[in-house]
Amino acid sequence: MEDLEVGILEYEIAGEFLADIRKEFGGENKESTKIAELKRLEQGGKIIEKFVQEFRRAARGSRYKGRPVVEKFKKGINTTIC
Repeated sequence: MEDLEVGILEYEIAGEFLADIRKEFGGENKESTKIAELKRLEQGGKIIEKFVQEFRRAARGSRYKGRPVVEKFKKGINTTIC
């Protein structure tokens, strides 16, 4: 199966793409899901651009705004970048 590329996110299988669509638009407790995703989101070995994109997607629809969202971002990036 060909890779599906959306922005800079790449999906090797359609299931990953559909799971991200469900995370973004579905669910009864969307805010709770977004908050939980923000809490566990880490850059790890990803390039910073990919992490930023994932973080922005997770932050949309969460209750975090302003300083709290910045603190969550800082907590998720690699410590060498901080």
